Amino acid sequence: MRVAPGSTPLDTVAAHFAGRRDALLERWREAADADPQLATASVLSRAQFLDQIPQVLDAFEQRLRARDSSDHAEAAAGERDGAAGHGRHRWQQGYQQREVMREWRHLQVVLVDELEQFTADHPQADQADLARARRALAELCGEGVCESADQYARLQRAEAAARVRDLEGALAELNALGTRRAEAWREAAHDLRGTLGVVKNATAVLNHEAATPDTRAHSLALLQRSVGTMHALLNDLIDLARLEAGHERRTVEPFDAARVLAELCEAMRPFAEGRGLGLLATGPADLPVEGDGVKTYRVAQNLIANAVKYTERGGIAVSWEADPDEPEARWVLVVQDTGPGLKKVAASPLERALRAATDEAQEVGEQAAAEGEPSVEAEPPPLLPSRSAAPPASDGGEGIGLAIVKRLCELLDASIELHTEQGKGTTFRVIFPRSYPDGRPAPRCG
Repeated sequence: MRVAPGSTPLDTVAAHFAGRRDALLERWREAADADPQLATASVLSRAQFLDQIPQVLDAFEQRLRARDSSDHAEAAAGERDGAAGHGRHRWQQGYQQREVMREWRHLQVVLVDELEQFTADHPQADQADLARARRALAELCGEGVCESADQYARLQRAEAAARVRDLEGALAELNALGTRRAEAWREAAHDLRGTLGVVKNATAVLNHEAATPDTRAHSLALLQRSVGTMHALLNDLIDLARLEAGHERRTVEPFDAARVLAELCEAMRPFAEGRGLGLLATGPADLPVEGDGVKTYRVAQNLIANAVKYTERGGIAVSWEADPDEPEARWVLVVQDTGPGLKKVAASPLERALRAATDEAQEVGEQAAAEGEPSVEAEPPPLLPSRSAAPPASDGGEGIGLAIVKRLCELLDASIELHTEQGKGTTFRVIFPRSYPDGRPAPRCG
């Protein structure tokens, strides 16, 4: 082994490996392809397969040429960085850790064979120099295995920690959902008990022999209203229970959304007028769509009933149209009221807003009483991500109707948006698909 002036004895070995670089990498790829335990390598391009190994070999050759400890340390750091990066790349490509170790094994065999061939071709080479080259090669492959394994361990810990966080978040959300559901059912039971108390008292008056005709008439009217309230609430609870249990499915068929909504508005108008409210219905005379007409009717019915119930002055506006942005793909239902609205807070999903509906309503009712009556005039507000409207504190309210709306929208692949402004009202905007792929039913809602 001849050494050029000003070079180290291992410069020749480094130059030999540099000159044989492409051939060595090709032999490594062939060895990996021939290994039946390396399934992932075969789907990678050549550049993906080699990854940072050429840089690792650069650092190895730099180690062979090192003239002092500083050069040696720099080369070793380069080997470690390249090996760690290679391990990270293999993780991202879906390698198992065993596969990475086997690749390093094949690379080590290729490099050792090449060094032995160099030794055979240069019998005059100094054995001490060749021993240092073998040691450098062993350190290279050892560092590669250790760094790749350590990188895998770090990534596995990070992934495990992320999974734990995801599971903790999912568990927290599940617990919160359970709490919200329990609260909703508690409030519903409270309303039922209160109404039942009215029924009991009215019945007692009717059974009292000393009751006057006027008292009996008043008690009978009160009894009838209370029974109607209980009937409506029980129906809502049954609907919500079926939705949450996954017993509802959508039935897709053509229907005229304009006709369905116009008929609904006509049916709801007497209830609005009975509370001194106007109900304005606007939209095209025909709006042919594909979907579940019955469940669409229920969505609109719950929103309009909610608006009528919690609006004291002004009125309700219901409109429908093809979505201006995607008229062939979607259509829109808008229900706007001039009710008390909610306090101005950050927008949040409807389900999260339902959780605080009663507390929010009490605050609104108290503040509305302190500030005076809300304005009758209400301009159509811009639409924001959804928040649930809440009933006034005087009416109580479990948010069952809005919970049903949310579940029905999920079942119909519809999205719901809301803008609410205190003292000016609330606007719900529901965006429905105009058709469903192949008319297939949705998965069960639950």
